[in-house]
Amino acid sequence: MAKSSGGGWIFPLIVLVTAGGALAAQSAASTPSSASGTFGVPVGVWVFVVVLGGWVITLCLHEFAHALVAYTGGDTSVRARGYLTLNPARYTDLATSVVMPIILLAIGGIPLPGGAVLVEPGRLRFRWWASLVSAAGPATNFVCGVVLAIVAAPISSPLGAALSYLALLQFVAGILNILPIPGFDGFGVIEPYLSPRFTERLRPARPWIPLVAFIILFSVPQVSRVLFTSANELFVWVGGNPLLAGIGSNLFRFWA
Repeated sequence: MAKSSGGGWIFPLIVLVTAGGALAAQSAASTPSSASGTFGVPVGVWVFVVVLGGWVITLCLHEFAHALVAYTGGDTSVRARGYLTLNPARYTDLATSVVMPIILLAIGGIPLPGGAVLVEPGRLRFRWWASLVSAAGPATNFVCGVVLAIVAAPISSPLGAALSYLALLQFVAGILNILPIPGFDGFGVIEPYLSPRFTERLRPARPWIPLVAFIILFSVPQVSRVLFTSANELFVWVGGNPLLAGIGSNLFRFWA
């Protein structure tokens, strides 16, 4: 039996708040570099609302994509667990999925994975379905990045800056998630073809490997620089405006 749909109001509320922030950001100033605001609120606050709300929305889409592909591939357990929804409460934990990613995104600009969909690979029809399930999340980030970059490029306003920065973050998240490291979606893509003995040996270390990877990202500037440079190249390649993204990044940290 599927879980109840309690909390179905959460996603629409996030969308409404983000849309309200977008309207305020668009009307805040004629140029994205202005510090003026709407309703007496600094423009950076509205950019923060748009980027943060947009990030949570894309997180929901990322996890929903995992669940939808798993369900299509034969794992009906995702429906019973209530994953076939955009309600973030179904696959997030307040501390590890919301608070920590928000703090780290704000201070470091690195968008961390924030949700988890439990899939039963044994229910999938074929082994390659497990690879598709894992790839669906990063693919969603890349698609969102392309759409946001194209939409934002001609909008010379704080809203365009916010959407451009959000688009860049999608490419950062997509590249980060597709890395073949245990705990990331990229490892899930190749795991069905690895030796069961090898994956079993990795099991004790798997909870710690992502933590080590993030410590390296935050403590070794050269590593994070490669990540953001690669993401920026993709962002520009699809038509994104790097100047707007840079302004959006600065406005996002309105307290600085």
